[in-house]
Amino acid sequence: MPLPDPLTRHPIPGWKGTAFLKAIVDNPLIEVGDYSYYDDSRGPEHFVARCVRYHFDFIGDRLIIGKFVAIAQAAQFIMNGANHPMGGFSTFPFGMFGFENAPDYTRENTGFRGDTVIGNDVWIGREAVIMPGVTVGDGAIIGTRAQVARDVPPYAVVVGNPGRVVKMRFAPEIVAQLLAIRWWDWEPETIARNIGVISSADIDALRAAV
Repeated sequence: MPLPDPLTRHPIPGWKGTAFLKAIVDNPLIEVGDYSYYDDSRGPEHFVARCVRYHFDFIGDRLIIGKFVAIAQAAQFIMNGANHPMGGFSTFPFGMFGFENAPDYTRENTGFRGDTVIGNDVWIGREAVIMPGVTVGDGAIIGTRAQVARDVPPYAVVVGNPGRVVKMRFAPEIVAQLLAIRWWDWEPETIARNIGVISSADIDALRAAV
């Protein structure tokens, strides 16, 4: 059976609360890989407005989401526009409100932290918060309401506030093999043929499928 079209707006029959993000995101500063989805009973088409916060064009930071990422309702990606200037006595953004003699509100004077990058096959739980400039590695799990302010290693499980790694999903040698295999980059026909192996925990079978 072939894989579904990654541009399908509502890929689950009879349910309009889930959407493949490629079908609903048109912001040039947000990159989304195939089959990554957002689930929200209020309507997934509002993903950018509800979940990607303080994302201003003049700052230019990007949100990069890999392939096969699962994002639960009300997850938040806090972008660099949320930062305030911290080099002086006041953190108030005077320039945004037209005060005279105020310094410009720029990425340089607000502590620009770079792009936010979500790897492939990542699961982000309900109401989790990802802070500016964070990289979440392939295969990681971000727990419900976790507050993630630091980079997350591949295949780590992060929970809590502040977010902390509570365990690794697999042994280091398995993680290394998974990162080398990169099943999410296979041709769609190869993925479709090996769904059972990809969904298992048999690394030898997955290696044999390459």
